[in-house]
Amino acid sequence: MCGIAGKALTGSGEVTTAELEQMGQAIIHRGPDDSGTYVSPDKKVGLSFRRLAIIDLSMRGHQPMIYRNRYWIVFNGEIYNYQALKADLVKDGYAFRSQTDTEVIMALYDKYQEKVVEHLRGMFALAIYDEQEKTLFCARDRVGKKPFKYFYDGKVFLFASELKAILTQKEYHKAPDYEAIHHYLTYQYVPAPLTGFVGIKKLEPGHWLKLNLQTATIKIERYWRLDYSEKLELSEAEWKKRIMTKLDESVAIRMMSDVPLGAFLSGGIDSSAVVALMSRHSKNKVKTFSIGFKEARYNELPYARQVAEKFKTDHTEFIVSPDAVETLPLLVRHYEEPYADSSALPSYYVSKLTRQHVTVALNGDGGDENFAGYSRYSVQKFALAYDRFWLLHQLLAQPAATAFSRIVKNTFTERAERFARTMSKDYARRYVNYICYFTNEAKAKLYSPAFKAQMTGINSEDHLAAKFAESQTPDELDQTLYADFTTYLPDDLLAKVDIATMAVSLEGRSPFLDHELLELTAKMPFELKLKGRDQKKYILKEALRGLIPDEVMFRPKMGFGVPIEAWFRDDLRQYTRHVLLGPKLKKRNLFNQAALHDILDGHEKTKVNHANQIWALLTLELWFEEYFD
Repeated sequence: MCGIAGKALTGSGEVTTAELEQMGQAIIHRGPDDSGTYVSPDKKVGLSFRRLAIIDLSMRGHQPMIYRNRYWIVFNGEIYNYQALKADLVKDGYAFRSQTDTEVIMALYDKYQEKVVEHLRGMFALAIYDEQEKTLFCARDRVGKKPFKYFYDGKVFLFASELKAILTQKEYHKAPDYEAIHHYLTYQYVPAPLTGFVGIKKLEPGHWLKLNLQTATIKIERYWRLDYSEKLELSEAEWKKRIMTKLDESVAIRMMSDVPLGAFLSGGIDSSAVVALMSRHSKNKVKTFSIGFKEARYNELPYARQVAEKFKTDHTEFIVSPDAVETLPLLVRHYEEPYADSSALPSYYVSKLTRQHVTVALNGDGGDENFAGYSRYSVQKFALAYDRFWLLHQLLAQPAATAFSRIVKNTFTERAERFARTMSKDYARRYVNYICYFTNEAKAKLYSPAFKAQMTGINSEDHLAAKFAESQTPDELDQTLYADFTTYLPDDLLAKVDIATMAVSLEGRSPFLDHELLELTAKMPFELKLKGRDQKKYILKEALRGLIPDEVMFRPKMGFGVPIEAWFRDDLRQYTRHVLLGPKLKKRNLFNQAALHDILDGHEKTKVNHANQIWALLTLELWFEEYFD
C-alpha cells in the first residue's frame, strides 16, 4: 500500500527530480517507509513513489521498479493471486529478483500489455512507463478501492493517488469546479470523473488509461463491468454454500502480510463475519478495533464486544465525542474533494487507533452492496409495487402527505412528503430523491441568483439516472444496486476508507469486495437479498446462522453513523453558525442567506433533521477555506 505520482510532458520542458520529490512529499502519509523517483533518459517522464511496506520488507520492493531494462512502474495496492500468477510466468520463462507482487505485474504487462488488468485479483492503482514505445499505461482496480487522479491539458500529464500532489506542480492552476459542487450538494460526494477542481479528474473504477507521448493522445477504456443480467437458479442451500466458500477464501487471501494485521469491528453483520472467518485462519488472537459514542442510538460497542468475546479477539475501543469535530479541518484537508459523509470522522479515529497496533486492517465494506443491506432498497421496492395504485396516490395519498407535512414538522412527515412528491418521476430519478442531501427544489431555494443562473440546465439527477440505463439489466432493483455500486460505493464509501486509513499510514482490505465474490452475488436473484419488504441481507444471514450471534445478526441496522443531529442542536451550534453565517461564505455568493438561516433554525427549533444538509454546507465551506482562501 503506497502513494504514487508522476509527470509526463508531451510539449516542451523537462521533468526534474525536485518536482517529483515535491509530489511525493505531498502524500508522504501514504508511504512513510521508503521513497523513490525515476526520470526517463529524455527527461519527458517522471515517476514518484512513497512506500508503506507490507509484503517483502526488503529493499527489493523499492519503487519505481524496472523490468527488462524497459518498463518502469509505480504501483499502489495488493495483488492477492500474485504467487499463482508468478508460478505460471516462471513456466513461460520469466525470471524474478524479488518476492513482490509489483514485479509480477510488470512481467504480466510484458506478456499481455493492456490486458494485464484482467489477470489481477486485488486492489490497485498503477502506472507503467514503456521507455521503448514511449507510452504511459495507467489503471485502476475493478471496484475503485485505490484512487487515481489526473490532469492533462495536451502538454503536461500529471497523476497521483491524491490530487494534493498535482497541486504542487506549476503547470496546474487551481480553481473550484462549481458544477462539481452542484452535484456534491445532491450526493454528499463529487461523482466521478469530477473532483471539485477544474481540470483534475478521477480515473473511474475498472478503467485503464494510456498516454502516447509521441502523438500526445490519451485512450481510456473500460475493462470490467459487474453484470446483473444473467442469474443462476440454485437452491438456498447451494447459495449459502457458495457464499461461505467464496467469502472464506476472500478473507483468507487478504490475511497475507509480513506486518501486524487486525480488523475493524463495528458490531454489524459484515465486519463480524470477517472477524469470525479471520479467527479460523489465524494462529494467534485476531486484533479487533471499534469506535463508539456516548449517545446510545449510535453506539454499537456492546455488539462489537459480544463478537469479540465469542471469537476471543484482542479487542480495543475508543469513544468519539463532539470535541473530535476539532479534527474537521484536518479531515477536509485529507479528503481534498468536497465530501460530506459524516462517518469519515469515526473512520479516521478507528484508523488512528488501529494504526497504533497494526499496519493492515480488514473491514466489512461491500456487504450492503452485495446483499442489498440499505433501507433505501426497501423503499425502492415498495415504491415500485406502489406504482399499481397511481390513481389512488394522485387523488388521496399525495395531497394528504403534503397537507400533513405542513401541520406536523418532523423528519417522518418530511420524508413522506418527499416520497409522495417524487412518485411522478421515473423510478431512477425517484431513487435519487430518496437518497439525496438537497433535492432540486431545495437547491433552488438555497442558491443565490448568480449561482442558480450558473447551474441552469445542469440537472444532478442525470448522473445517477444514467447508471440505471447503463446497467444492462431489465430488473429495476438490480439496476438500483448497479447504480450504487458504480457511484456511491467508489466515490463515497471507498474514498472514505482509503483516505481515513492512508492518512495514518494504515492499509485497509475489503473481503466483501473481492471481484469474484461480487460476480457471484450479481448472479443471485434479488429476492434472496431483500426477501419480502424488509428482510435485508436474507441469504447472507442464513449463510451465517450459527457463526454470528443472533443478537448481532437480527438487530436493527445502525450503520456507521455519527450523532450530528444532536451535536448541531447543542455542542456544535455556535461553531456551525459562526462558519455558515460568517463573512467568508457570504462573500462567495453561492447561497441565499435567508435559506441558510431557515435550515439552521429549522433544525434547532423543530423536529425536522437537517443535520446532513448542515454537515454538507459546513464541510464545503471548510474546503473552500483550506484550498482557496
